[in-house]
Amino acid sequence: MTDKKLPFNKAQMEKIIEKFPTPFHIYDEKDIRHRARALRQAFSWNEGYKEYYAVKACPNPIIMSILRDEGCGMDCSSYAELMLCEAIGVVGDGIMFSSNDTPAEDFEYARRLNATINLDDITHIEFLKEHGGIPETISCRFNPGGEFRIGTAIMGNPADAKYGFTREQLTEGFKQLKALGVKHFGLHSFLSSCNTDNMYYPTLAKLLFTVAKELHEEVGVEIAFINLSGGIGIPYKPEDTATDIAFVGAKVHEVYDEVFGGTDMHPKIFTELGRYMTGPAGYLVTTVIHHKDTHKHFIGTDACAANLLRPAMYGAYHHVTVLGKENAPHDHVYDITGSLCESNDRFAIDRALPEINEGDILPEIEKGDLVIIHDTGAHGFSMGYTYNGKLKSAEVLLKEDGSTQLIRRAETNKDYFATFDFLDMPRLKEER
Repeated sequence: MTDKKLPFNKAQMEKIIEKFPTPFHIYDEKDIRHRARALRQAFSWNEGYKEYYAVKACPNPIIMSILRDEGCGMDCSSYAELMLCEAIGVVGDGIMFSSNDTPAEDFEYARRLNATINLDDITHIEFLKEHGGIPETISCRFNPGGEFRIGTAIMGNPADAKYGFTREQLTEGFKQLKALGVKHFGLHSFLSSCNTDNMYYPTLAKLLFTVAKELHEEVGVEIAFINLSGGIGIPYKPEDTATDIAFVGAKVHEVYDEVFGGTDMHPKIFTELGRYMTGPAGYLVTTVIHHKDTHKHFIGTDACAANLLRPAMYGAYHHVTVLGKENAPHDHVYDITGSLCESNDRFAIDRALPEINEGDILPEIEKGDLVIIHDTGAHGFSMGYTYNGKLKSAEVLLKEDGSTQLIRRAETNKDYFATFDFLDMPRLKEER
């Protein structure tokens, strides 16, 4: 079971929304730092261990700066994400650039920043040679094909994935890169997403450690680091169990000693976690603006899928709390909706929440109530879009001392129409 306790109460949030109107995402700095420190401690046995935060999860320079200050590097995959890294002073081996179908300008920028490049495809060796040049340190992404199993559970089908080298391509790729002057090699693989099985990382680690040992023997190269990538999930539902990161780190240590014990290999271990680092630390704060009672009971909020796409896109579960009514009986079923002209614009479907007041036709959830959507700190704001002309919300940091800081302003209509600025349409240039 996972406690879905909020880092703020109704009175505190009412003061916050006096400064920042809903909807907005708010992030708990204390929780982010706690998670970063717990992860670092779990892998402290490995000299040189480093977490590379997956920027795509929450591409905000203030959040990234917090994690930078906690010793994290940045994992990025695009020109814009590289720009964010440079903006906060993260360059060189502080960046892991893992991309696919990569544009030439992205490789060139990554090389200018001296980022560690993680190649996705054997043909990218020649492409990188032409666009940026081959560095002395480089990594390659491995796709084992087939099924990836943990015990009897199939965690994925890598053979269908668009990412990575085959095993045979790894050997050939390492030979080509060695001939081109590479001195330090890394190995990377990403085989699961949002996985809370404590044995996911240890199982993946054994696979990668074994392949790294084989490559060292076959090609005669130094395997400087092994990147376990991301994939560790979070408990979105209260009944879910959170990953025990200390246990995970200890099990990876056991596998490390099993495979590399008695050898001259001592590779550094890297991780690239996004969801685990910031997901539970984020919340979407919304206000109830409508109640609709037809064939179902609907609670309409001032947020929509533009602010949180995952439920509409995946049918993903996010826990919902009505501030100030946490302890009321949750014995009435609602759909929690946004205002997009799409039927799937719902944050929750058939969700049990506070019931109708006795003798009253109105639900206990009323206009003006604050509805908090949990676990939006990763792949929340970042996956938003502007369908129906809806605008992306602000982002707010709840600091360790209890104060708040605006870390991204809400979009305006002027932002939405900015790409029409070359047209002679004055109305589209007005601020609203």
